Amino acid sequence: MTARDNELGVFLRASRARVNPADAGLSGGVSGRRVRGLRREEVAVLAGVSADYYARLEQGRERNPSAQVIGAVGRALRLAPDAREHLYRLAGLNPRLGPDSPRDEVHPDLLRLLEAFPRAAAYVLGPAFDVLAVNPVADALLSPFGDERNMPRILFTHPAAKTVFTDWELLRRSTVHALRLNAGRFPNDAGITSVVAELSAVSPEFSALWDDHDVGGLTRAFKVFVHPRAGRIELTYQTFDVLDAPGQLLLAGTPEPGSRSEEALTYLASTAEPA
Repeated sequence: MTARDNELGVFLRASRARVNPADAGLSGGVSGRRVRGLRREEVAVLAGVSADYYARLEQGRERNPSAQVIGAVGRALRLAPDAREHLYRLAGLNPRLGPDSPRDEVHPDLLRLLEAFPRAAAYVLGPAFDVLAVNPVADALLSPFGDERNMPRILFTHPAAKTVFTDWELLRRSTVHALRLNAGRFPNDAGITSVVAELSAVSPEFSALWDDHDVGGLTRAFKVFVHPRAGRIELTYQTFDVLDAPGQLLLAGTPEPGSRSEEALTYLASTAEPA
């Protein structure tokens, strides 16, 4: 069985390798261990299942685990909420969207909402983190990347990314983790499949982060841009799920009132071309 056929097993192995035995309440630390993190038998004990059952689950021989078992395994592995959700989905315990779900069409009401953020950089992302819609401020803020509007491609292939984003490495990690989470939510999404295949082929850094099987959502974040025309801009981003279009996210970045960043954003807004 290949890793692609057993995504659940790959995720379980990667997750238990990240758990410090001491953090899980196990004595003895890590000395003398041949593997990083927890052993299979230790996960089984912590989850309250037999070692044989957990081994079959990790090897892909157990295909119908219950929600109770998966919940117990997630707790044993000390998974964060996003990672627990990902675990449930890999185990087939989630409702999956059909192929006709409108993941790339932005509702007119949402487009109007973008314009309601005159002093913020607001945009809508699709499941593969394509920028589907922007307000004028966000359009100006992303202008150093030209016509490229896929955030993973920008972060891993665009020459300006390292200059524009001061926390470039952190942003790349968090974006890959969130893309991995979306890959579990939308396993048949052609956009995600395409960008993962493309970046895995051209970027060893992306491939290494992707193969780490870590997951996490795009939550509230502080980002610093160094724009070629406006200079340093510090923004606090809030992320909102678009309920009418599962997979879409609305992001709005706002500066501290009265700050130099607010002045810079106002300048960008004044130079932005009307939509």
